[in-house]
Amino acid sequence: IIFLYNILMDKYSIRSYAYIGDAVYELFAREKTVLLTENPQKLHKATSSIVNAQFQAELLEHVQDFVTDPEKEIVRRARNIPVTTARRTNQSVHRLSTAFEALVGYLYITDRERLTALYKFIEPIIDECIACKI
Repeated sequence: IIFLYNILMDKYSIRSYAYIGDAVYELFAREKTVLLTENPQKLHKATSSIVNAQFQAELLEHVQDFVTDPEKEIVRRARNIPVTTARRTNQSVHRLSTAFEALVGYLYITDRERLTALYKFIEPIIDECIACKI
């Protein structure tokens, strides 16, 4: 299993996992919120409440006991890559958000069942956040 892990790690960069994870998580968020309201302002508010650096950093904190050792390695590596942020953005929060996105991208590419399990694990937190926005 370590051999397979090393092959996958060489195939995609951590930035690639984060890039893909950003898109995959945004689609997941939009699928969750689109059925809640037809009001465009409420829809945007609900979606943006769960697709932002601060919330993703919080999700990453919640999943620490859920993730496996190889997944923790993805998170660790992604958390340590240099990121460019706007001056008003907290760089440490942005790094944690990038690590969450890398985890999602990694699972999307390597193990969709595990990604589904991750989504089910974080769904109550997401639902609670969305409920406050609609």
